Amino acid sequence: MKNLLKGAVLVVGLFAATSVANAQQKIGHINADEIFQQTTEFKTATDQLKALSETKQKEIEGMVTELQKKEKEANDLMLNQSEANKAETQTKLQTIGQEYQQMQSRIQEVQKVAQEEVGKRQQELMAPIQTKVMNAINAVAKEQGYAYIFDIGSGAAVYYAGGEDVSAAVKTKLGIK
Repeated sequence: MKNLLKGAVLVVGLFAATSVANAQQKIGHINADEIFQQTTEFKTATDQLKALSETKQKEIEGMVTELQKKEKEANDLMLNQSEANKAETQTKLQTIGQEYQQMQSRIQEVQKVAQEEVGKRQQELMAPIQTKVMNAINAVAKEQGYAYIFDIGSGAAVYYAGGEDVSAAVKTKLGIK
């Protein structure tokens, strides 16, 4: 019985010590995505991606214009078709139809390649920025003695009540005003 009582006291003592230790841990929160979007590098990367997307879009629009010309050419041939030129017109229409299908396939391929290129470029541009922001968050957490920092912007924290917002310190670390 004495051993059981000693064991219970020991468990209660350990629980109380753990609770006190946990209560002393510093917890903070941040919206990392908001900070990420406020970096000058993000703005530069966004401008570069926009320019690349616009270039690719113009290229595709030029191809679509050519496709529309083929369609108009086919329509004009059909309107001007007569019994006298029926065989010749059908041959031309068949050729235009094949060219039209090839152009459609080419446009789809160019769209696919453009999307992949923009996505790859986005990853290349954004990854270093994400690393920089995460390094700044880690540095601030270590410098200011935080045990946990929850990213409330991404939904990583299911619940948080209070805590300190360390966004200002991270922005200062990154040189954001």
